[in-house]
Amino acid sequence: MFPNRRPHYRHQFFLYSVSIIFTAAVLFGLRGIGFALEPDEILVVANNDRPESVALAKYYMERRKVPSGNIVLLKTNALETIPRIDYDQQIAAPVRSAVSNRPHIRCLLLVYGIPLKVAAPILTAAEKEKVRSLQQEQRNIDAMLKSEGLKAANRQSLEDELKRIKNEIGSRKKTAQLAALDSEIALIRASEYPLSGRVPNPYFLGHKSHENRLKKKDVLMVSRIDGPTPGIVRRIIDDALKAEAAGLKGTAYFDARWPDNDQRARSGYQYYDKSIHKAAGIVKKSGRMPVVVDGSERLFQKGECPEAALYCGWYSLAKYVDAFEWQPGAIGFHIASAECTTLKKAGSQVWCKKMLENGVAATIGPVGEPYVDGFPLPEVFFSFLVDGYLTLAECYLISLPYLSWKMILVGDPLYRPFKP
Repeated sequence: MFPNRRPHYRHQFFLYSVSIIFTAAVLFGLRGIGFALEPDEILVVANNDRPESVALAKYYMERRKVPSGNIVLLKTNALETIPRIDYDQQIAAPVRSAVSNRPHIRCLLLVYGIPLKVAAPILTAAEKEKVRSLQQEQRNIDAMLKSEGLKAANRQSLEDELKRIKNEIGSRKKTAQLAALDSEIALIRASEYPLSGRVPNPYFLGHKSHENRLKKKDVLMVSRIDGPTPGIVRRIIDDALKAEAAGLKGTAYFDARWPDNDQRARSGYQYYDKSIHKAAGIVKKSGRMPVVVDGSERLFQKGECPEAALYCGWYSLAKYVDAFEWQPGAIGFHIASAECTTLKKAGSQVWCKKMLENGVAATIGPVGEPYVDGFPLPEVFFSFLVDGYLTLAECYLISLPYLSWKMILVGDPLYRPFKP
């Protein structure tokens, strides 16, 4: 399960209960300013050292009529994790330069061959020595806390000092600087922001405005067309276009863990479970397709989800359950901690990789532990998706609480499966 960390809504963000009325009001406002993403607002990013990356980028641009000049070709490794220093030099710098010359760009599309994750920085010898010293202090305090006859006041003082040391170790090891490349590069226009931890997304509909450190002009939409093989990537492009032309058909499946009720959510898990139920209700009320909801802890099992067009559920950590017969253009979203740690590793059962292999055209997942409140809020994502006026990349952006963090969107950013 996720680490024992409950969201403190008062200090982090306020989550709206999205109603049809609220959704419609916001949508009218967005439509009024011409919010819908256009092909000429996309900058395609490909790896020039991988011929298949360049070929797929050009194929997408041709199919979607993205201007031929809207591409930047990088020279970088094709491994799924890239060191922070290489990210800064090989990816961030050239993309920043390309974006600065194209002020109209609103979305980056990363193509097969671009890494998934930016690693935490490598520590210097002095930094490693400081961490070792702190770890020794931690062991010493642990030993003292185990001694008998320790006075309560002394115990509390030692526990406070132990907490401080643990926090400092985490900060000095810089492990919180590991991030999804997509989530990091979304802030390529930002002048500065903290690398450790996560940054509130100013586009997320649930944040209190005064808590945002970033302005909307600092943020780019980011999606990637990626997967286990070039053939799957090409199929993703084609399926999105076919489904968009005919309208996505099939059944929507929502797999909550508890029955829907009127009780107030007292944890992040309960809040997101309720959000899955709300998303199901929104899709059902839209009339787009039949909806199936499971409100028990069991997951959908093999053969139980024929003609699956939409899916959102939880929790099976890095262990895909083959319950679905995916429709062309299907979108699948599984809430668990490690479902996009790889899109390439042979034998991996993470949900994003397996859903792409089995037929979805778009999916969402984290490259590491995001905590439950780091996931896109299902009721927001599916509400705007079935309305049909916003693209996939926009539905994702406004439902995503944090940036410089762990989440990735795989799919055609222009995809509108319910386009009016």
